[in-house]
Amino acid sequence: MPTTVVLVDDHELIRQGLRRAFERTDDFAVVGEAGSVAEALSVIAEHSPDVTVFDVRLPDGSGLDAARKVRDAHPSMGIVILTMYAGDDQLFGALEAGASAFVPKDAPAEDVIAAARHAAVSPHAFTAGDLAGAMQRRLTPTGPQLSPREKEVLGLLADGLGVSAISKQLFISESTTKTHISKVYEKLGAGNRAQALMTAMRLGLITNPADDAR
Repeated sequence: MPTTVVLVDDHELIRQGLRRAFERTDDFAVVGEAGSVAEALSVIAEHSPDVTVFDVRLPDGSGLDAARKVRDAHPSMGIVILTMYAGDDQLFGALEAGASAFVPKDAPAEDVIAAARHAAVSPHAFTAGDLAGAMQRRLTPTGPQLSPREKEVLGLLADGLGVSAISKQLFISESTTKTHISKVYEKLGAGNRAQALMTAMRLGLITNPADDAR
């Protein structure tokens, strides 16, 4: 019997691509799809798949929270977390949610299939491409060390706020805000906001950038 899979992503094109990738194999059968947390929980309850592939960002909640609920309700189910924002915080969030595997969306389809195979066989053994590196970074933090205020400014930049809005939010002058932004850029080796946010995501400094495009 093939390993049954449910795909959870709010983008139909991504679900279609994943379905085609799984259907090209001999050992998987996609038995359901969902575009939201609520729909996912219903489809999973109906089909009880061997493996569920969750996107992290869903319109009505977090795929990580959904994964946690599924893990509690279905202890032996394999759970694969698929995300566009593959920072350390997301990776450890997947681990803590009880996921079996963590895969970035820019990975080849073969990596998702391999993660699903692992999840089906060892649902409680977590795997991720950069797990060793993430563990090392957590144990011995390296890279830019931002001050608490610089972290606040970085978070507001990620939310899409400009200099004036950040100044009002933090009750500081625009000149001071510009100084903080310049220091953030310098520490991250960035020349502009986009570069700073990409570097911050890669380093796991932020997990919710303003650009929700995937």
